[in-house]
Amino acid sequence: MSDDNEFVFAALGGLGEIGMNCAIYGWGPPRARKWLMVDLGVGFAGDDLPGVDLIMPDVSFIEKVKKDLVGIVITHAHEDHIGALADLWPSLGAKVYASPFAAGLAEMRRLGEPGAPKIPIQIVQPGSRIPIGPFDVEFVRVAHSIPESSTLAIRTPAGVVVHTGDWKIDPTPVVGATTDEARLTALGDEGVLALVCDSTNVLREGESPSERDVAATLKDLVGKAKGRVVVTTFASNVARLRCAAEAGFAAGRQVCILGRAMERVVAVARELGMLDGIPPFLGMDAFDRLPRDKILALATGSQGEPRAALARMAADDHPAAELVSGDTVIFSSRTIPGNEKAVGNIINAFAKAGVEVITDRHAMVHVSGHPRRAEVARMYGWLRPKMAVPAHGEALHLTEHLAFAKALGVPQTLSAFNGDLVRFAPGDLKTIGKVERGRRLKDGNILLPVGGECVAQRRRLSFAGVVSIAIALTPKGEMAGDPDVMIAGLPERTRDGAAFDGIIDAAIFETFESLPRGKRRDPDALSSAVERSVRGAVGAVWGKKPQVHVLIVEV
Repeated sequence: MSDDNEFVFAALGGLGEIGMNCAIYGWGPPRARKWLMVDLGVGFAGDDLPGVDLIMPDVSFIEKVKKDLVGIVITHAHEDHIGALADLWPSLGAKVYASPFAAGLAEMRRLGEPGAPKIPIQIVQPGSRIPIGPFDVEFVRVAHSIPESSTLAIRTPAGVVVHTGDWKIDPTPVVGATTDEARLTALGDEGVLALVCDSTNVLREGESPSERDVAATLKDLVGKAKGRVVVTTFASNVARLRCAAEAGFAAGRQVCILGRAMERVVAVARELGMLDGIPPFLGMDAFDRLPRDKILALATGSQGEPRAALARMAADDHPAAELVSGDTVIFSSRTIPGNEKAVGNIINAFAKAGVEVITDRHAMVHVSGHPRRAEVARMYGWLRPKMAVPAHGEALHLTEHLAFAKALGVPQTLSAFNGDLVRFAPGDLKTIGKVERGRRLKDGNILLPVGGECVAQRRRLSFAGVVSIAIALTPKGEMAGDPDVMIAGLPERTRDGAAFDGIIDAAIFETFESLPRGKRRDPDALSSAVERSVRGAVGAVWGKKPQVHVLIVEV
């Protein structure tokens, strides 16, 4: 190994937050380093980003050295690991490596989005080992809440780093392979330089229950239900879809699909044999056509998404599915932090209509796909790494994981966050610098920088509304008719009952009359004076100052 070769790691997303996972591994001398990207996922926007659909990692650092990006490896097909691929790949251009299931979902998504790029994906079977540039990458099978998840063993001449991705230990995962303990133990025998490990559930003691436990609960609940049954879950959780369908068939019900995302997943899963033995699902027209006690629907919308099937049913706005008193909705999912209000609104709407709602507060209808502390300890026991860098979690998760790794006897541990450049070799584990990192916002079909003015303007508009004023001005500096005023987002009247349009009109005319004729003829001066006056007049009676736009038209 050359003296100036280094094995380094940085996260562009996923360290210090849940979701938006994107890691990069580098090998070689600092000025000629080759890079391997692991995952390219999205996060979901909150109320602080009005109009924004998704959040993606800023990959500017890699864009500048994309000739040295040898590949993009996808550990599994969850959106927080693959969801940014279609939007960001065109600026990167590297070959993508993914499992058949992940590649199938990416292709189905492309076909459903006009203009989406055709991405060259090399399909890699879980359990395979392939060279990618100077890296030797092994895809080790692990259980998770989506099929064909892999932990990566990334080899360089400096040693092996294991990047777990998302995983758990589940002896009965229903669909897909169990976590390959034998292979992970063999990696430990080979010698693992460092472990970059999932921290999502490290705050919880014990082990995560099995998917088979959920199957038993669903079978019991569906068997007791009297009316229609709707099971909502993450569309990508093929094991859960299979369990719910088996519960429906066991109770003498037919199964239908409500939601395009779920239809896409089912199509790929059937093509790959993951739903073998399960009869074909019906279309949404069957929901109201069959007797109420003979139908079970698998529906999208477990996170309260406003356009998904479940939200439309709750609002009595679905074209083919209606729920009434005596029907049952089972949330076979957990609510992602930030979605509580949207999910709560749906649950309340169903409760008001007399629909029974069952969540994981009532029964074991969901289990996590991430490892609890006892499982994490077993992973460390199998691999016996010399170094540990916690990943996939907020600051609390990473800090707790760091202490846990130390307690397990890992010789060197390091807390890293997005943008930290970490060196595994040569020498001791340490942070050696920073790489450019940040976020990009998906606004409709456009990617914006996180500091884009349009989003800031939307925040201001949502807080205090907007007043738009058009004034026609003659060459002599006189108004050619009354100003045209449009008000949006303001109350109709003040606390004292005065109309806001009257207050705005008065401010416009008083300002105009107070200006010398020379300034009236100056569109910029007149516009600025009217804007200040209207903002001040409204603020004085409302306590908030709206956005004010003034257009001067010379006629």
